[in-house]
Amino acid sequence: PHVGAFLVHLASSCPIADNGSMLDFNFALVFNKNPLVCYDPDARCFVPCDFGLLHSYATHLATLLNNGTTWLERAEARRQACHDLAPQFWAQTVLRRMPPQARIIPSKTGNARAPVLLTCHVWGFYPPEVTVIWLHNGDIMGPGDHPPISAIPNGDWTYQTQVTLTVAPMAGDTFTCSVQHASLDQPLLEDWGPGLSPGLTLKVAAATVVMALGLSFFIAGVYRYRAKPPAPG
Repeated sequence: PHVGAFLVHLASSCPIADNGSMLDFNFALVFNKNPLVCYDPDARCFVPCDFGLLHSYATHLATLLNNGTTWLERAEARRQACHDLAPQFWAQTVLRRMPPQARIIPSKTGNARAPVLLTCHVWGFYPPEVTVIWLHNGDIMGPGDHPPISAIPNGDWTYQTQVTLTVAPMAGDTFTCSVQHASLDQPLLEDWGPGLSPGLTLKVAAATVVMALGLSFFIAGVYRYRAKPPAPG
């Protein structure tokens, strides 16, 4: 901006109560970030709202605006729009429900006693209050009280969070990330269980291939034996 420049702009706002109703209506002409003339919705007229050096100018400007109908009608139209749109805005933002998604990501810790770190990522939900509980083979882990945890805004009116757990899994174990949210009738459950190591996975795959080939040769041999004509005599 240039030094010594002056700026006049129009500012309006509609504060909303917790139940979605409109608390107030603000409509003002602002000079260099200082409200100069404000609209009084009860009296339905403009009044000076600067009581400093510019008070005389604010009074004169308010008189000019009140002598015509253009700005009065504009302010009333804006006030009515706030009154009509506030419940819709409230329903589409604060009262809306977006269900969460969840995924468990395992990683190694380097600790032999608890070698696996499970991270339950929960995202895409609204409102931000969410409760995440870990289950081990269906049993709740940790203390009995599980208050809602803090969530991080995504910037699109949804939130995300994550909860970690270090475990020493054994064969047959199932760890479950249970997500409770206002948008869900039942908790969202995401399961994780210890899989096979890469070496063991390769051995199992090789054994499966060998078994499949052996079974194929066996079936082919039986078929050829049954199809062979009987010996004469």
